[in-house]
Amino acid sequence: MPARLILNADDFGLTPGVNRAIAELHAAGALTSATLMADGPAFDHAVAIARSTPTLGVGCHIVLTDGTPVSDPGTLPTLCPNGRTFRPSLLNFIRDLLLHRIDPDEIGREALAQFQKLERSGIRPTHLDTHKHTHLFPAVVAQLSSILRRAEFTSLRNPFEPPFAKDAAGAPLKRRLQIALLDRFRPAYMRAAHGTLTTDGTLGISATGSLNADTLQATLASLPTSGTFELLCHPGYNDADLDAIPTRLRNHREVEYRALLTQIPQLRLQPNPPQLIHYGDL
Repeated sequence: MPARLILNADDFGLTPGVNRAIAELHAAGALTSATLMADGPAFDHAVAIARSTPTLGVGCHIVLTDGTPVSDPGTLPTLCPNGRTFRPSLLNFIRDLLLHRIDPDEIGREALAQFQKLERSGIRPTHLDTHKHTHLFPAVVAQLSSILRRAEFTSLRNPFEPPFAKDAAGAPLKRRLQIALLDRFRPAYMRAAHGTLTTDGTLGISATGSLNADTLQATLASLPTSGTFELLCHPGYNDADLDAIPTRLRNHREVEYRALLTQIPQLRLQPNPPQLIHYGDL
């Protein structure tokens, strides 16, 4: 059996330009899956695309930092300390999580509210993942695992990258050190995520912000001949709507869009190419 590969775009629902890029890539056979942000400014536009494109797997992109909750922020005093939004800094979120300043029950209630918003819109999520991979921490993944136990046929992103993909990414030293530090949470994560349906690892984590045609080609060339993996990406259009969003990925979204359009068709032409699937096929 050949390797299986999920081609997943994060940030579905962020802007109409991101949504349009995802729809175009899926139509071109260069994307199989996307994760939808329940709090995204272009959520309704993304839902309309998803409902008219049943072959696109759609997961729930749980946001716990750098965004606005679906729940009343007044009911989330430790997740939204300013009374309005989540912490804008991932480092502050990690610090307060590890210092037990964030109530895990608030994480669970807000994650469930985001998941249920997708369900109410007519979307049956194929999987869960998190903005900035916050679920690699046991306190977060334990809450998501609870949601998964109540939702049939829903999987969870494996937030750790296989060594072969890290090597292919050629990430700068700072990025490699950050990921090496986060990898230390893997044993505790595995215990908390035990029993969830997932992949053998996620490609593209090291390359976030630098995933161009060359990096993507090297990453795909390093893929083993067996196993199930996800390639995460952030395609989109750098337009006026994106200018209004606080995100570090701007011009590079179009770089990733073009890389997927050129490299995935070439992947399909290789001998024994991986089977392209979405999380619902697990």
